[in-house]
Amino acid sequence: MNGINELNQLKAKAVKDFEVTDGYRVVVGMATCGISAGAKPVLEKLREETAAKGLSNIQIVPTGCIGMCIYEPIVEVFEPGKDKVTYIHMDPDRVSKVVSEHLEKGKPVVEYTIGEGEGDKLRNLDDVQFYKKQKRVVLQNCGLIDPENIDDYIAIDGYQALAKAVTQMTPQEVIDLMKASGLRGRGGAGFSTGMKWSFAAANEADQKYIICNADEGDPGAFMDRSVLEGDPHSVLEAMAIGGYAIGATKGFIYVRAEYPVAVHRLKIAIEQAKEKGFLGKNIFGSNFDFDIEIRLGAGAFVCGEETALIASIEGKRGMSRNKPPFPANKGLWGKPTIINNVETLANVPKIVLNGPEWFRSMGTEKSPGTKVFALGGKINNTGLVEVPMGITLREVIYDIGEDCLNGKAFKAVQTGGPSGGCITRENLDTPIDFDNLVAIGSMMGSGGMIVMDEDNCMVDIARFFLDFTVDESCGKCTPCREGTKRMLEILDKITAGNGTLEDLDILEELAENIKNTSLCALGQTAPNPVLSTIKHFRDEYVAHVVDKRCPASVCKALLSYFITDACTGCTRCVRVCPTKAITGTVKQRHVIDQDKCIKCGACMDACTFKAIIRK
Repeated sequence: MNGINELNQLKAKAVKDFEVTDGYRVVVGMATCGISAGAKPVLEKLREETAAKGLSNIQIVPTGCIGMCIYEPIVEVFEPGKDKVTYIHMDPDRVSKVVSEHLEKGKPVVEYTIGEGEGDKLRNLDDVQFYKKQKRVVLQNCGLIDPENIDDYIAIDGYQALAKAVTQMTPQEVIDLMKASGLRGRGGAGFSTGMKWSFAAANEADQKYIICNADEGDPGAFMDRSVLEGDPHSVLEAMAIGGYAIGATKGFIYVRAEYPVAVHRLKIAIEQAKEKGFLGKNIFGSNFDFDIEIRLGAGAFVCGEETALIASIEGKRGMSRNKPPFPANKGLWGKPTIINNVETLANVPKIVLNGPEWFRSMGTEKSPGTKVFALGGKINNTGLVEVPMGITLREVIYDIGEDCLNGKAFKAVQTGGPSGGCITRENLDTPIDFDNLVAIGSMMGSGGMIVMDEDNCMVDIARFFLDFTVDESCGKCTPCREGTKRMLEILDKITAGNGTLEDLDILEELAENIKNTSLCALGQTAPNPVLSTIKHFRDEYVAHVVDKRCPASVCKALLSYFITDACTGCTRCVRVCPTKAITGTVKQRHVIDQDKCIKCGACMDACTFKAIIRK
């Protein structure tokens, strides 16, 4: 790539191919979520049917995550001058009808869409409540472009930001721009991106590095994966801009091997960027050289911590080290290194193109911009959610998520994954930003948001997250290695019905000691789910240790099964009980022997009269 004029020529051609002026552009959600739901045979059938019918005026585009998981597989049809048509829950049989009726005859198949709107208008994803309060910045290209076709990215201003930075700005001006924007790290810590870049830029060295942290390991988190699968070039462009700003010539993307689709598309994107001259030597005719390599992680959660990540790239065991020195001073192979996560980087090209004022027009004064959340758990609308900072938790859960499943009552929401805490109904009107979430005992984290309802046991939730961190501890420091194990033992004891009130005091004391003495953020934040659940749901802990009862009827050891008067004596439960704990005669109410019952629940599943209860 010799200059910005050559880029603009490429863009002009790409726009012609991207913008359909005659015919249809058919987009198929082919992220991991869509593929898992059956999108691959849908895509193959579309190609097969349109080819068989000789429909040459149709672009069939595999894309990334469209956003709304409950509707997968999703197919969207774009036609010039008309509203797009969204088809949901697609399968090969439905494809045949869509091709013959819509793509061949121009008549949308209404029964496969979200439904009819006002007048003759069909509802599409833009009309769904899920999207009403979203602001898609990081995700604006996901579900729109083909992530394996660089021309699609170029058509929507791809690599224009890199061209502007390299040809029109000094490295310091790029850093000042990032500072002015107020962009904070989306990986969880919320540190100023511009400030971090300035630290590395100020260090003189013969080699510097920039690393994209794509080691997304939080349970229920899939934000970074979706960006890499749907818009990989945005990350490559941002890394090159960051490299230019700090004086780095080499970048690494550290991504988990469990993301095969993301890895595949990243490899394609890097090769395409090299072919076009956006990576390599003398980018845009300047003296700036930059290249990117992929490094696969083995799924260790601790490698999301920057010093453990660096150790892993160096070929060492992924273990944290003491700071200082910080990576910006002494990082990868002892050289100044900047580490940003995927979402942070995806904002960079847009800030360079649109300016800091544009970015600050969204969000709050201290936390400008948007944040992507993976909304999951006991919620009606699950999927990727990108909202302006400052929106309340209530708006996300009730307006976007549309409340809990099956009419159940909301109980809590976990933000920040295993490092975060549970937020209760009392704090739902808290505006979402880095500082507010910390103030109420949780944290932003990378963006997982798990909703829990009345059927969730908060003691069991705390035990689940702590079990995860125990498994993922690198074992280097004693507080994390041993302390979290002891905490888990106490929680196991409580959920087994053997806990005491003294155990609660020990649990809290251990938690505070681990927070204050662990080496890295994994250990320092590991007790958060326990501390927040004890704080907000102490009555549930007391019920477990004093009453030997699980109020949510989750903890197996504390459950008992009973047969009510609704029993007809059909003997179904008798036949499925593995321990022969149920006795009774035909057409008479049966009885469960609590000493023999192993609480497997088979009887309850078998009873068609709902005569068996669990409490």
